Amino acid sequence: MPDDRPKMIFVCSDAVGETAEAVAKATARQFTAEQVVIKRFGHIKYEEEIKLIIHEAAKAGGFIVYTLVQPELRETMREESIRMGVRAVDVMGPMMQAFIDTFQDSPKNEPGLLRRLDETYFRKIEAVEFAVKYDDGKDARGFLEAQVVLIGVSRTSKTPVSIYLATKGIKTANYPLTIEVKPPEELFVQKPGRLIVGLTMQPERLLKVRSERLKSLGLPSSAKYASLERITRELEFADSIMRRLKCPVIDVTERAIEETASLILEMLG
Repeated sequence: MPDDRPKMIFVCSDAVGETAEAVAKATARQFTAEQVVIKRFGHIKYEEEIKLIIHEAAKAGGFIVYTLVQPELRETMREESIRMGVRAVDVMGPMMQAFIDTFQDSPKNEPGLLRRLDETYFRKIEAVEFAVKYDDGKDARGFLEAQVVLIGVSRTSKTPVSIYLATKGIKTANYPLTIEVKPPEELFVQKPGRLIVGLTMQPERLLKVRSERLKSLGLPSSAKYASLERITRELEFADSIMRRLKCPVIDVTERAIEETASLILEMLG
């Protein structure tokens, strides 16, 4: 008589188990079989857990797919599955052994490393998207969600520093201080864990930077934007806001973007 029971695949891992489950699903799609059930067991720590899963797999007539990096758990899986007559597929084992044999290296035996890498990657992507969304004071609400807020007059490297911090997974917003515009109230709201940093530059250096910017845009360098008088007034205004916020201030005159970002990361601890 045909076996009408669902076809059971048991996924086991001492981490989350997403890798083994993905392999099981990809394999199942290659067959026309219906009623394939994948049951996942993650964060396995003890040998007794493995024995119980193997017993359940034997009773269901299924097989096991596993990614276990702890040697004692892998050995238990291997021995018990043979004893119980249950097929167990080691997803990572052969690859790890090939790495050991070829490169004469030893595994870290730390569960969840792939998951950790994925989380780090997506955190960076999210931070970059955040930096773009809240660049140049586009939306004051970002100042309430940011881990770091950079303030300073135009051309003091706020945007490139924001993006650099974002590549480190730090949600960063920035706001350009201008004499004619009152800073948003969101800047002055007390937010635990948020770091506001002022960026400043020596007037003569800022004059040169702005003049070069105007030239690249095909505009006359004599514009008010690049006058020493205007720059001095802007820097004085910015200094008053920074003192009001009691925030740390970094002079970026002779600093590379990476150096400025490194100082901010140190402030974050």
